[in-house]
Amino acid sequence: MASNRLRRIAKELADIQSDVESKILAEAADGGSDLSHLHASFPGPPDTPYEGGTYVVDIKIPQEYPFRPPQMSFKTKLWHPNVSSQTGAICLDTLGTAWSPVLTIKSALLSLQSLLSTPEPKDPQDAEVASMLMKNPEQFQRVAREWAIKHANAPKSTNWENTIAQQPTKSKPKSQKTLSREEELRQQMLRYQGYNKDLIDRFVNMGFDIDRVVEAFNYVNIDRNNGEDYELEEAYMGDITARLLGEP
Repeated sequence: MASNRLRRIAKELADIQSDVESKILAEAADGGSDLSHLHASFPGPPDTPYEGGTYVVDIKIPQEYPFRPPQMSFKTKLWHPNVSSQTGAICLDTLGTAWSPVLTIKSALLSLQSLLSTPEPKDPQDAEVASMLMKNPEQFQRVAREWAIKHANAPKSTNWENTIAQQPTKSKPKSQKTLSREEELRQQMLRYQGYNKDLIDRFVNMGFDIDRVVEAFNYVNIDRNNGEDYELEEAYMGDITARLLGEP
């Protein structure tokens, strides 16, 4: 059992190493052969205050992996409502109740990277940060950027900062509300191409883009079931995940 676990971890690390486009890195924390304790890193997502930074994650692999999720925490300090600004502890369903054995270390890291783009202040790990984001989003962005520069070695100037600087403060809310709520919902549902939203969103919540998930569903020929939600068989879950991760 232990050898199967170690073989899987080794294969996952090899897959991460071969995927140069993702810019995700992972290796044994001590630089040696202990695969139960890893350090990983990924770049901050573009068009966010974290852009240009490098975020290091501490990963502990339980004996029951992959049937229990890896334990992850940020070593790099960051200002985000779902990450403790003191300890680096993370609030993310993928690392808890939403974990599945078909997921991987890489998919979990992609979910973390996506979390930086889509903070959830109503389900916080750090109440102070969440309160700032909801009450004063501009201050939140400023502090998050300052922390990215100080702790994640982000450059002082990025495309995100230049874009924010060019947007008048009072015009921002209007530019974000150009479509009616009904039209936004209609356009969103078109992206699901007849699949149930909750079914697709289970993979979106892992950090994958909606369009990529829908493409993977079509590729694997998943039944639309008249738009109703249902539980996918484990084999289909594996095929979809493999497609999303670019595995043959």
